[in-house]
Amino acid sequence: MPNISKFAKRKTPADFRVAADVFKAMSNPNRLLIVDALANGERCVADLTALVGLDMSTVSNHLSVLRNVGIVKDERRGTQIFYALSRPCVLNMFCCL
Repeated sequence: MPNISKFAKRKTPADFRVAADVFKAMSNPNRLLIVDALANGERCVADLTALVGLDMSTVSNHLSVLRNVGIVKDERRGTQIFYALSRPCVLNMFCCL
């Protein structure tokens, strides 16, 4: 049987940049709370603000960080923006912790 590992591409730190960015985004307890809340379905910013107990601009900044790494997606409906998980697999990390 051939040694597959010698044919595999050698991994570099750049190969793990996306994962590192996701872990960095998830390193804030308020963002973890937001992700956990979104596990139950989409929520608007006002709902998340009440849940987290922070002002709307701070929650919006947390959501922006999560959106920039692809964990959440947003949809504007009238004057409100609703957020949902776009990578529900991040919830699997909670089971390990």
